[in-house]
Amino acid sequence: MSHSKVQANAGVSQASRERLILLVLLTASFTLAVDFSILNVALPAIGAEVGFSLEHLQWIATSFALGAAGFTLLFGRVADLYGRRRLFLLGMLLLGISSLVGGLATTPTVLLMARVAQGLATAMVTPAALSLLTTAFPEGPTRARALGLNGALMAAGFTTGAILGGVLADLLSWRWAFFINVAVAVLVLAIAPRILQESRSSSRPRLDLPGAVAVTLALLAIVYGLTRAGETGWGEPLALVMLGAGALLLVAFWVVEQRTATPLISVTILKRSTVAWGNIAGLLAFATETSLVFLITLYLQKVLGFTPLQAGLSFAVLGAGTVIGGIIGPKLIGRIGAKKAIVLGLLIQAAATLPLAFLGLDRTWMPFLLILTFVGGVANLAAIVGFMVTATSGLPDEEQGLATGLATMSQQVGITMGIPVMSALVTARLHALGDETPQSVLSSLSSAITVNAAFCVLTAVLVGLFLGRKP
Repeated sequence: MSHSKVQANAGVSQASRERLILLVLLTASFTLAVDFSILNVALPAIGAEVGFSLEHLQWIATSFALGAAGFTLLFGRVADLYGRRRLFLLGMLLLGISSLVGGLATTPTVLLMARVAQGLATAMVTPAALSLLTTAFPEGPTRARALGLNGALMAAGFTTGAILGGVLADLLSWRWAFFINVAVAVLVLAIAPRILQESRSSSRPRLDLPGAVAVTLALLAIVYGLTRAGETGWGEPLALVMLGAGALLLVAFWVVEQRTATPLISVTILKRSTVAWGNIAGLLAFATETSLVFLITLYLQKVLGFTPLQAGLSFAVLGAGTVIGGIIGPKLIGRIGAKKAIVLGLLIQAAATLPLAFLGLDRTWMPFLLILTFVGGVANLAAIVGFMVTATSGLPDEEQGLATGLATMSQQVGITMGIPVMSALVTARLHALGDETPQSVLSSLSSAITVNAAFCVLTAVLVGLFLGRKP
């Protein structure tokens, strides 16, 4: 065989391997994103079958979010130190086992334990998968395309979860929302060990245990406090106590990181405006869009009277928009740069969100809603791809797990905190209006949607002013 043919075959083989790596990692990330929302529309059915009272149903979602958001940063650093491939495989194994237990659960305790374990699996797999992605593809257009697909599938996964949850709840059983994860985990574990190479930092410093405990407890307290506020309003004492405790623990974490020889997060990396402002942009991009899905779900079911299945299927257009945005995002970044892509994406998202505050009481508004959510989905993903590229670029490989851990934490905290914040706004407005009627719900949703659009504009302005500025 000629030398040129050998090179060609090697190139084809390498390209095929890269595509397979991308497929495995994106499949895992997409599945975990789906888990954030797949049970939401099925909560009443789960409560009736397993034995949850109405006021405790929210713990099915919150228990997952606490594990996923609270431990992501810790596991991102563990991946750097002890092996990203190893942690990825361990997390997928935990996902498969916990999903099987959840699908077979007959008591609230077992189901909640399974959901916590699913959240921990998410905290292990997501930063490990993202850092494997960034180390497998060189910085530049190739990595930007890979991150674009990852961002698109992460955002589309949340929307797909709402659709799939409605379909499964109506046609099969909510238990299949767990069993699907088992099949995905088995498939990934069969393929991944053959194609993924181990990747970790060349040095093995001690793990910053005090910092890890402080930041994990801080995130747990904040997520719990936001969830309580979303249920009962911002005046609920326990919610305020938990949010205050979370803020104090973040301050303690910052002090620890400045004084320890081997910090969980190097203070210098947080002083990079690309890392700091990139993650702020990502957190708010995920918070605004996922919470908008929540608000639209309330509109469809509480105002228009849609069934869970009809409401879920209504998000298919938004899901298509997010996928298209993930494809367009890297091309946009190539033309105007990541910073401008974030700003432009958030401004267009705001322009598509604000008119939704004027939705009416009948179904003739549906075409209007579908068009605007599609445009907003495209724009949101362009901003998310810009965030992913910004927050993970210009860093050595040994810091990729840390950078992707931060980026993943921003995604998951954004997904987790957006809904309770918007829920608290809706709840406060409903209490002020009195009785819950379609008109009062619509008025409450309109106020929250306006605030949602304002967050998009504010984030765009701050990113435009501060991202890239030298300290």
